[in-house]
Amino acid sequence: MSAGPSLLRQEYIMTVSQPEPWLRGPVPGIPPLLQPAAHAFLLALENVEAAVSGLTVDQLWLEPGGAASPGFHLVHLAGSTDRLLTYARGEALSAPQRAALAAERALTAPYPPIDELLTGWCTTVERALRQLAATAESTLNDVRLVGRAQLASTVLGLLFHAAEHAQRHAGQIVTTSKVIRGLSNI
Repeated sequence: MSAGPSLLRQEYIMTVSQPEPWLRGPVPGIPPLLQPAAHAFLLALENVEAAVSGLTVDQLWLEPGGAASPGFHLVHLAGSTDRLLTYARGEALSAPQRAALAAERALTAPYPPIDELLTGWCTTVERALRQLAATAESTLNDVRLVGRAQLASTVLGLLFHAAEHAQRHAGQIVTTSKVIRGLSNI
C-alpha cells in the first residue's frame, strides 16, 4: 500500500481472525449505496494478495490446462478496473490506457514480478475507493457511455460492474493459484 492518507485502513485489511469486509461494517467515507462495491473491492484485494502469496514468478505465469495465468488476471484486474472507473467518471480512455489494454493482450516474458503487480492492484483499489467516496449518490443514475461503440450504462452500473468484475477475476486467481500449488506437490 502507498504511504499517506488511505481509505484502506488497517481495520479493513483482512487477517485470519477477521470476517470478510462486508461483515466488518461500513467503510469510512463511502456513501451508503456504494458500500457493497467498496466491500467487493476490498475482498478482491485481500483474496488476491492471499492467493498469490508465496508463488514464484514462474508459478505466477503458469497456464495450467490452458487457463489464463494468475499473473495475466492480476494485470487485467488492475487495467480493467481503471478503465471501468474512467467510464464511470464520464471520461474517454486516454492514450496510455489504450496502450495498457493492448499490452495486456500481448504479455510475454520477461513478465512483471509479483510485487509490482500487487502494488498496481492495491493502488487501483485505493483509487477505486477514493472514487466511490467522491461519487455523489445523486449521480448514480446518470448515463455513461462505454467503449468505442458508446454503449449506454450508468454510473452505478459501471461501479457495480467494476466491483463484480474484480471479484470474478479474483476468484480465477484464487482457483488457478490453488491448481498451480497442487501441481507443485505432485
